[in-house]
Amino acid sequence: MNTEKVAARRLTADEVAELGTQDGIFVPARTDGLPVDCYAPAGLTKPGRNFEGGSFAARTIFGDEISLFPDNAEESGVWVADKAGEEIEVLQSAGVLLNLALFVPGGDAKSLEALYAAARDAFGAGIVQRWSEESVAVPDVKVDLFEEPIRGRKSANNQNRDRRALDIYPSRVRFLEPSDGWKFIVEPHQEIVDDTPTI
Repeated sequence: MNTEKVAARRLTADEVAELGTQDGIFVPARTDGLPVDCYAPAGLTKPGRNFEGGSFAARTIFGDEISLFPDNAEESGVWVADKAGEEIEVLQSAGVLLNLALFVPGGDAKSLEALYAAARDAFGAGIVQRWSEESVAVPDVKVDLFEEPIRGRKSANNQNRDRRALDIYPSRVRFLEPSDGWKFIVEPHQEIVDDTPTI
């Protein structure tokens, strides 16, 4: 297990309530749902002032979401880096797990094998592994995928200005989640035609 000693101090619930989602904290680490005797870098899932009852939710850099009661003496608590604090053991990242969806035009087993072999050559045979594999036929059609605010404005023109263009391939929707406060809008693809006069 790769850890490092970090100087940190424990926060009270009132101090955690002052934190935002960008503030770095250390919370009890766990792997596959099992607690580990050290801490993990994390951030609050929403600003601390938006939680109630002394309970907070944080997400570690490893994707685990846990509930915290900072003032509970029986729990490990929430910590923040502080050179004047005490030393705690913090779990380090050993790498990055990529969850990839690859679109292979005219793809077959041979082309997928070639992609896999190229990745193993680039990163090492012991590094690149297939965790799960799903082959899905992609329809030969394009759509315009947008995000729009959930609370739309009254004017349709203003609503269009709030759109964010995301993609043109419908299969990509299966691997995306809308941003907080936004929803997906899928429309038939409209090719952009530039009719600017040229000389």
